[in-house]
Amino acid sequence: MSKKEIDEFSGVETSGHEWDGIKELDNPLPRWWLWTFYATIIFAIGYVIYYPAIPLINSATQGISGITARSLVEQDLKAAQDAKAGILATIESSSLEEIRSNNELFRFSVAGGKSLFKVNCSQCHGSGAQGAPGYPNLNDDDWLWGGDLEAIYLSIKHGIRNDEDDDARISEMPRYGDDELLDTDTIRAITNTVLEMAGLESDAKLAKAGIEPYVENCAACHGDNGKGDIELGAPNLTDAIWFYGNTNSEIFTQISSPRHGVMPAWGERLGEASVKKLAVYIHSLGGGL
Repeated sequence: MSKKEIDEFSGVETSGHEWDGIKELDNPLPRWWLWTFYATIIFAIGYVIYYPAIPLINSATQGISGITARSLVEQDLKAAQDAKAGILATIESSSLEEIRSNNELFRFSVAGGKSLFKVNCSQCHGSGAQGAPGYPNLNDDDWLWGGDLEAIYLSIKHGIRNDEDDDARISEMPRYGDDELLDTDTIRAITNTVLEMAGLESDAKLAKAGIEPYVENCAACHGDNGKGDIELGAPNLTDAIWFYGNTNSEIFTQISSPRHGVMPAWGERLGEASVKKLAVYIHSLGGGL
């Protein structure tokens, strides 16, 4: 048995540990610290008994209280839903114009519609509703199906060219090249006619040759002057807004082998109140007429 070593300066027994000539004194822990340590042990045992704490294979101990973070979140969500129930019911039963003219309903709808847009619409239309190639910009004044509140509401509720809603808005441009409805020379001539309508660089001779086939094949939807028709979802061909580009080759391709965007029907997915909130928010961006 080794003899205990007493530190010559303090008179305290050492622990036997030494680092670089420095010996550790075997002083007892302070009483206040020791009792605090014991208290934390007792608290931890009580916590484990009272709250869900110990993970098991497929679950966890439930604890006496049964309180979980998930249950608290569910309670908070229910409280929030209950608080909004009244105004949501009012929005659902109100017309779009009534919502727009009521300051409280309008502010609530814009705030809620903004959140809904980020979750459901920004993937295609962009976080700022600025659009992308093939997806409309919702901030400008150019609207395929109309930009008033009712028109926006109908587009959101029923969608565009989808197979899930019988009232989806449908407009499809014929595949003039793919289906051999027009030959290549005629499509090239119409392309130059459209370029001339839009004030873009074109071949004057081809543009003149394309007027007659344009009137015969395109004017029914886009109009004799190329201004489009919102009743048919036909775009204006004379402005600076182009879904798929405004170069000669891009316009030629769209006439020959047109692309058609599809928008889901959100009515069944989101419900009436949410669709109205979205419509009011989008209209508030400034592009709606």
